[in-house]
This record gives sequence, structure tokens and C-alpha cells, in this order.
Amino acid sequence: MMPEQEHAIDRREAIKRVSALLGGVTLIGGSVLFTRCSADRRTALQGVGEFTAADVALLDEIAETILPETQTPGAKAAQVGAFMALMVTDSYKPEDQAIFRAGMRALDDASMKANNASFMQATPAARLTLLESLDKEAKAHQDAKSEREKQRKAEFREGREQKTEEEEKQAADPADSNHYFRMMKELALLGYFTSEIGYTKAMRYEESPGKFEPCIPYTAGETIWADHA
Repeated sequence: MMPEQEHAIDRREAIKRVSALLGGVTLIGGSVLFTRCSADRRTALQGVGEFTAADVALLDEIAETILPETQTPGAKAAQVGAFMALMVTDSYKPEDQAIFRAGMRALDDASMKANNASFMQATPAARLTLLESLDKEAKAHQDAKSEREKQRKAEFREGREQKTEEEEKQAADPADSNHYFRMMKELALLGYFTSEIGYTKAMRYEESPGKFEPCIPYTAGETIWADHA
């Protein structure tokens, strides 16, 4: 187990990379993701918090559909489902935790409606089609949310009256909440690329100290180098 400071540094770099993969957006959970969840992800295999073992298994399959096994092990081999459960429990605000858990049910309901089968029982192709649809829905939702936030900031800069925190709560629009699939996708990517499998199989890893090479030949299609752990 690495010291907490090293965990924070490693996760900060991983968050930067995941954010880049998602178009440069800030991950839900923010800076709390830097330091939370230093516990071994295996502790969640029998459930964690309100997440049961069946919930973790569902998250594993969702993550595996996003990051399937190819020439390298997939998300399920990296126990990403357990990581997701731990991060939601340790890092998310109560309202986002509720959205995430409700989203698991919504995803399963969408699978039943589209495929007449739960997500766990659906074929890999049906799972992928469903998640691609949810990904588009989540992007449109988050983009619209960002535009509303920009508008509110612009209005405040123009000197319009700012609402109190209580008034903001009363006027809260459900559309201003985060989309559950965006959370799932973020945590799947973060969990995979901070796992040993992600670091050493999906990326190239070489323990330091070693010789400094400022310029290394690159061949198209090669995987990127992982940072020092």
C-alpha cells in the first residue's frame, strides 16, 4: 500500500487524463477524488455502504462494456465495479449518491424496455447499444447544464441580484443535477486507469529511477507511458 500522499498525486494525474478523455470537463466529485478511497478495492466485493454484491457485479458489467477485454484485460478484471461503489460512497455528495443509485435502476429499466432483458442478462451487443444511447443522452444533459451555469454567472457579473442559498434550493431545476451515466463513465475510466491492470497492461509502465530519455521514437498505435507510481 502506497502512502496517502502518493495516492493523491497519482490520482490527480489520472483525473487529469480522464478529464481529457471526456473533453476537458471537471469530474463530478471534484477535488475530493484526489484523496478518498485509499482502501483496497477488494473490500467492496461483498458490498459497501448501500451497495450490495449484486450492485457491484452490475457496475462491473457496465464498466466492462465501456472498457472491454481486448488484447488487454478489461474493467471487470481490474475490479472497477468495487472501485465505483467505494468512490460513490466516499466522495459523492448525498444528492449525487442518490442520483447514481437511482441511475442504476434506470439503466436496468432501460435495458428491459429496449431488450426485454435486464442489463445483466442482455447480450454484449445490446449492452453496448444501450450505453452508447445513454452516453449521448448524458452529454446533451451535461452540455445544457453547463450552458445554464454560464448564463447564471454572466447574469451575476452584470450586477443582477444573486439568490440566497435557500432561494436557489427552492428554485432548483432537476435538469441542473448531474446525469447518472456521466458519473458511471467517469468512475469506470478513473477506476481502470488507476488500477494495476490499467497502469501496467493498458499503458506501458517502467519503474523509476531509470535513465532519462527526453525524446523517444513513437510508432503510431503504441500505448502511452504510465507515470511513476
